[in-house]
Amino acid sequence: MEYKYKLARNLRKNSTKEEYIIWQILRNRNFFNLKFKRQVPIGKYIVDFLCEEKNIIIEIDGGQHNSDVNIIKDEERTKFLESKGYKVIRFWNNDINNNLDGVYQQLMDYINL
Repeated sequence: MEYKYKLARNLRKNSTKEEYIIWQILRNRNFFNLKFKRQVPIGKYIVDFLCEEKNIIIEIDGGQHNSDVNIIKDEERTKFLESKGYKVIRFWNNDINNNLDGVYQQLMDYINL
């Protein structure tokens, strides 16, 4: 268990550019006063962003998530997280880099603001 928390800490220290961009929107209750955490262990997974108040998980996916094997793994991951009561929202790096306003609007829609 300790390993997972060290890995999460390492992931926080080594965020991708896209994770950093989203974190700037979400951190310090900047997004509609909701508390988000990043790189949070849940079960055997570490999720990118978690809002416990709304049971929402935000995952940021790079190109590696587009392979057949990783698509299946992501589906399993999503099913597990949804079985725990979470709503999983996924964004591609490309969306964050090229349509940040659209990503922001989708987040607002999911949170029902």
